[in-house]
Amino acid sequence: MKVLLVEDDLMLGQSLKEYLELNGLQVRWLNDDREVEPVLLCEAFDVIVLDLILPYSRGEDILRKLRSEGVDTPVLVLTAKKTLEDKEVCFDYGADDFLSKPFSPKELLWRIRALGRRGRRRLVELGDLRIDLDGEVVYRGEEEVKLSNRAWQLLYLLLQHRGEVVSKERILNYVWGENPVGDEIIRVYIKELRKLLPPDAIETYKGRGYRLK
Repeated sequence: MKVLLVEDDLMLGQSLKEYLELNGLQVRWLNDDREVEPVLLCEAFDVIVLDLILPYSRGEDILRKLRSEGVDTPVLVLTAKKTLEDKEVCFDYGADDFLSKPFSPKELLWRIRALGRRGRRRLVELGDLRIDLDGEVVYRGEEEVKLSNRAWQLLYLLLQHRGEVVSKERILNYVWGENPVGDEIIRVYIKELRKLLPPDAIETYKGRGYRLK
């Protein structure tokens, strides 16, 4: 599961990133709220954790803008605000959950996992394959098909955007994050997926990216 954490408190942000990653999540942490839109343009996330009191924008305004632009990623509001009015505004703007500070990191983890499960499509059929998105497992008939971790992440991203051209930049950011790799590595994992998927399931758009039909 990949999480976008928007939190300007450096100590809290770093500690949450470390805790969530120790518990198996991938975390992209932003302490500058001006980076939210550019990051969401090229990366896909399963859950967004959003502080409300930020240096350059109100978290409520960020939330409202995301929803108005069609971003439907589950959003968990994490804030020092705690009145019923604050909660009402956030839920009216499209928040999926609200957790007031101070809080238990373990509770935050539970809530993120619950939102991630809720936002996922649970089962996808592709040719003779059955893809369990929650379990991150691919089956052909009753037999499990083995995939490398990178190939699974690439397949999951293409499934999230099925029918759309997914840019190379977005693939690199989602699958490899900040690791410095080149475009050629994508072709290696596309080749792995093509051996598994129905013929011509993945289309190449030269110089742009790939589309799962």
